[in-house]
Amino acid sequence: MKSSRNFCCKAAPALFLFLLNGYAYGQITPEETIEGYAQSISGNVGVHALLIETGESISHDADQRFPMQSVYKFPIAMAVLDQVDQGILGLGQVIRVTPSDYIPRGYSPIRDKFPEGTELTIRQLLKYTIRSDGSASDVLLKTIGGAEVADEYVSSLGVADEDMAIALPEMIQVVNDTIQYQNYSTPRAMTRLLKIFSMDSVLSEASRSLLFQDMVDSMTGLGRIKGLLPKGTIVAHKTGTSATYDGLTRATNDAGIIVLPNGKHLAITVFISDSHASDKERDQVIANIAKSVFDYWK
Repeated sequence: MKSSRNFCCKAAPALFLFLLNGYAYGQITPEETIEGYAQSISGNVGVHALLIETGESISHDADQRFPMQSVYKFPIAMAVLDQVDQGILGLGQVIRVTPSDYIPRGYSPIRDKFPEGTELTIRQLLKYTIRSDGSASDVLLKTIGGAEVADEYVSSLGVADEDMAIALPEMIQVVNDTIQYQNYSTPRAMTRLLKIFSMDSVLSEASRSLLFQDMVDSMTGLGRIKGLLPKGTIVAHKTGTSATYDGLTRATNDAGIIVLPNGKHLAITVFISDSHASDKERDQVIANIAKSVFDYWK
């Protein structure tokens, strides 16, 4: 189902009144609700939600490629933990981080905290990575053998190359606003990876639990998937956001696993690309979509 890319914002109130009335009378599907939210802002919106235990799904432009931005730190972390499970790496292994490892711009607490470099364990680097530290992610990517190793790992799990690609480190991505499209995923592929991570025992239980908890503890993008969910809802997620140039934001993303009140697990990916909407508007669309799907399956 394709959405209009030039939706007139003045039509949004009427549309949402229609959606609200339709929902109240049971006349609108979840896909139509998502379509309405997607059309309420400029840009491209892709969604894939999967009720893991049953296989039921809801989609909107789920097979379109979107730049992942920092969402790709989730599969990178999986690839690192796979090597931990194999005994190639150890969580307590100390890695020397030098100033040359620091991304020149963008979010990097270790760069800001340790400008002269430092030593961190792989466990510490994983925590920083899930908190979206681009330098930490690059150090881990280098430690496992580069982007191609992470990309091959994802492919080995059954996620097709044409649907997800880990091609470049943050060091390269942050200095070129358009090159980020080389690190792409479809919403369907990312949700599939979330399901594999959650249910398919590709990582040891210890590694899976560690990464899941790091994603629960993440404080990025609190107004996105988590934004409208009931207080206390468990959400293990990874966000991704590009810089904004001349009013254009090329990536505003969130992907994660929601634990529903009934105990089932909802994997959801919402990607927004090439939008001139404000930060608040983009976050609100992701929150609205996540809440609508949550309400449908809770």
